[in-house]
Amino acid sequence: MNDYDLIVITDRALAAPRDVRAIVAAALAAGAPVIQLRDKTATARELFEQAQSLLPLVRARSARLFINDRLDVALLVRADGVHLGPDDIPVAAARRIAPPDFLIGFSTDDVPAARAAERAGASYIGCGAVFGTTSKPEAAGERIGVDRLDAVARAVRIPVVGIGGITEGNIAAVGATAAAGAAVIAAVMHAHDPGAATRSLLSRFASSRAHVG
Repeated sequence: MNDYDLIVITDRALAAPRDVRAIVAAALAAGAPVIQLRDKTATARELFEQAQSLLPLVRARSARLFINDRLDVALLVRADGVHLGPDDIPVAAARRIAPPDFLIGFSTDDVPAARAAERAGASYIGCGAVFGTTSKPEAAGERIGVDRLDAVARAVRIPVVGIGGITEGNIAAVGATAAAGAAVIAAVMHAHDPGAATRSLLSRFASSRAHVG
């Protein structure tokens, strides 16, 4: 299984009334290779504490933990990586102070921007919203589709991960592109059975890889 096959992104609101930690544990037990801690409402201290709580679960399953936006928190808890957006610190600046094996993701659906991020030291690209999203109000109505995802994935040498509205019903379409994997939020965080949802997503993605040229 590729490390980027499935990135499960946390969301407290979608998880409620359940605890995010319990959902993460179920996803990891089902084989999720990466957990990305995302909490736009948390203070730096709260995010740090959440990361510390999740890290032992991730390590026990030999998976990876990424922190959304906050390089400082990611480095302090010794997470495996950080995911940065266009409004966060530049990839090149993050690369200068990060350990050599530290992973840095960057969000873009633009080929020139993806290539620039690769040159700056990005480890992977998060590309979307592929099928639309409700988790980012600023991207409401955006839907780039799988063709554009495929174009970005073929334009760079680093892994590209599709994100945005990905479900058990459409993840196969992502797997049929050159993208290395998919990132999901609601498909696991809001699932009745997060473990079963994770297994299904991984299985459907893997089954679709035979079609990639």
